[in-house]
Amino acid sequence: MSASTPEEIQAILWKAADKLRGSVDSVQYKEFMLGLIFLKFVSDAFDEHRNKLAKKLAEDGVSDDRIGVFLEDRDEYTGAHVFWVPETARWSWIAANAKSQGVGKLLDEAMDAVMRENASLAGVLPKVFNRDDVSQQRVTELFDLITDARFGSTEDMPAQVVLGEVYEYFLNNFARAEGKKGGEFYTPQSVVRLAVEALEPDNGRVYDPACGSGGMLVQASKFIEAHGGRGHKADIAVYGQEVNERTWRLAKMNLAIHGIDGNLAVRWGDTLADDKHPDLKADFVMANPPFNMRNWARNESDVRWQYGIPPRSNANFAWLQHAVSKLADRGTAAIVLANSSHSSPRVEAEIRKAMVEADLVACMVALPPQLFRTTQIPACLWFLTKDKSPQGAKRLDDRRGTTLFIDASGMGEMVDRTERILTEADLAKIAGTYHAWRGTESAQEANLVYQDEPGFCFSADVATVREHEYALAPARYVGVGLPVAVEPHAVPRSGLAALMKDLYAIFD
Repeated sequence: MSASTPEEIQAILWKAADKLRGSVDSVQYKEFMLGLIFLKFVSDAFDEHRNKLAKKLAEDGVSDDRIGVFLEDRDEYTGAHVFWVPETARWSWIAANAKSQGVGKLLDEAMDAVMRENASLAGVLPKVFNRDDVSQQRVTELFDLITDARFGSTEDMPAQVVLGEVYEYFLNNFARAEGKKGGEFYTPQSVVRLAVEALEPDNGRVYDPACGSGGMLVQASKFIEAHGGRGHKADIAVYGQEVNERTWRLAKMNLAIHGIDGNLAVRWGDTLADDKHPDLKADFVMANPPFNMRNWARNESDVRWQYGIPPRSNANFAWLQHAVSKLADRGTAAIVLANSSHSSPRVEAEIRKAMVEADLVACMVALPPQLFRTTQIPACLWFLTKDKSPQGAKRLDDRRGTTLFIDASGMGEMVDRTERILTEADLAKIAGTYHAWRGTESAQEANLVYQDEPGFCFSADVATVREHEYALAPARYVGVGLPVAVEPHAVPRSGLAALMKDLYAIFD
């Protein structure tokens, strides 16, 4: 019996992932599983469109021989935004020939064929199934299990949405399985949503200089879909860069799965050492760069360091200044950093002072603990902008010379012993407070009027920030708030064994 709902597919595929235990390293799970999920999706989507096309042609009275010609016309698929899948890369053809030719060999050849026929996927899909160190018996078992998952449309959601949910589910769980390393490619969903809901990227250029698996960019596209009156997916142009080759491939697949034609550069690379989008000016910059990164590619003469040369021992203010350098004249940015960034001493304090005096800091949000399963480092969200003026037709409030401070450290709820999420109500309150302060269109539509709230938010002028010696910790400004809720036995659990124990409990 084939599965079609995201929940059914997730259950099948986690059992499939378990087949790989002992056969490949846990870090390689992502390549195996997400590569196969992607191939299965493009094949199912191709078959679905093919069947619809055949039905329509038959209803129009087209002869069988002519129908056959139309069904192999590449333009009939690409014109409908469906990837062209050559016959030997179609899942049904692989299944029919796997026993005689070997499934690992056919899968690698299928990946090659799909990349060759679809320029946007060039160099993206993994060819790891026919290697000497991979058990072909395991690959066969894995292929057979995934065959039971059908990524077609349901009555409630199109195939693309089904796969998108499954793909994000896997990214989340792989990040958990890999522990600290997983945090390098995945940002928790509630943190991503907070950045996007606050910035409201409904048109223009959206850029993530440390894009990981592409979560911020995907959520920007989802924002438009969720706010249908604000615009269309085509109204934004997506740009990103990622330093890790494997993660760059995941991001390319993630964007393709969600139907996003993004520019992640032709190759991966270190943003701070080799900016792949040197001329880009973005309307929205969103990023969750590595916290407190040491020994980064520091170049003292870099033109991006307009507010001071960041120390070699910490790249936090390199990321902030990079974001500023990418902003269009009226652009805004949301950057997730370690809490130390808002009050660090010496060189960073001088850069922070210069940025405040340049009126770049729009808002500081203190985030609650344990949002990041992969690190216990407390985090905050910086909102930057080059223009706090009313901005004409947008009728934004004049916030020049002021900064909003929000202390959300007591928010969120625990979903298990180690992980906290921001609830829908939390996201609405934080983003709504920022919108009310800035006077955005959405705030005006909801009749939101900003007011300081002791313990939660405070709008400070630059003179007040000077009094605090340019330290930007929200708790310094908002006063006493709710205590931060910390679970008494919240001990980090990482590694594949812990993840699999949880999975068995769910799916047994």
